[in-house]
This record gives sequence, structure tokens and C-alpha cells, in this order.
Amino acid sequence: MLQQKLNFLQNKFLLLIEKIDHDQKPLWGKMNAQQMLEHTAAFFEVSTKKRHFDLVTPQEHLPKYREFLWSKKEFKENTKAPVLPEEPLPLAFDSYASSLHYLKTEVEAFFIFFDENPITTTQHPVFGPLNFDDWVQLHYKHVTHHLKQFGVQL
Repeated sequence: MLQQKLNFLQNKFLLLIEKIDHDQKPLWGKMNAQQMLEHTAAFFEVSTKKRHFDLVTPQEHLPKYREFLWSKKEFKENTKAPVLPEEPLPLAFDSYASSLHYLKTEVEAFFIFFDENPITTTQHPVFGPLNFDDWVQLHYKHVTHHLKQFGVQL
């Protein structure tokens, strides 16, 4: 099953995300399509240590969060990361195309990072230290959540 998710992230995800038009309205949430691209790219940056957030989950709760991570449960609509502000962050790029390129670059960087550092773990602010398999699972949950947010059929 993990191999299918890995294949999805490597081969299908970016093809599906390209189906989202820059002015497409989300089915839920406050982010527009470009903000979602940048948010997703930044999430990949967390997994490769380009962005760092301190752990916000108490250590004693991490087993429950890991249980959710590896469950079939999806993120609920309007799930908000506790390290992010209530309102979407301002755009970092001046065009949708630039934000899409940023996302593609960070997805590729994820695979390069773990190819070069196969046994490393990196910190997620909610789920704690994650290895490559954990990140594949979390990225899959995260990107499918946002694809569904914009009505993309998986």
C-alpha cells in the first residue's frame, strides 16, 4: 500500500494538481488555488528541513497522532495546522505558474533529499520525527486532502 502512495506522489499527484485552474474556488477552506500550491510546497519543505517548526504536540500524545497518520482516516475538511495563522499566508510568488513550479521543485527535492539521506528523520510540528515512509504516508494524506478540496477526482 505504501508503494502505491509513493507511486502516486512521484507520478500522479502533479498531473492531477495541474488540472486545478488558477481561479477555481475550493469546496471548503479559505485558501485559493495558488495559496494551496504554496502551502503544499512549504509542507514538502518541512520534510526536507528547509523549514523548521518546533514540536507542538505533547510527547505523550504522539502515539495517538502516529496512529492517525497510519490509519485510513483522512484529514477532515477545514483541518487547520496549529503552526499556521487563522488566515492564509500571503502569496510568495506573483503568478500561479510560478507557484506551481515551486511545488514541482519541492516535490522533486523531497525524493532527492531522502535518496541522499535514506535513514534520516525530520521533524513535523504535529506528528514529531518522521522517516521517509512516514513522510510518504503524511504527504499522501495531505495532498489528497487538498486535491479533494479543489474537486479533483482521484
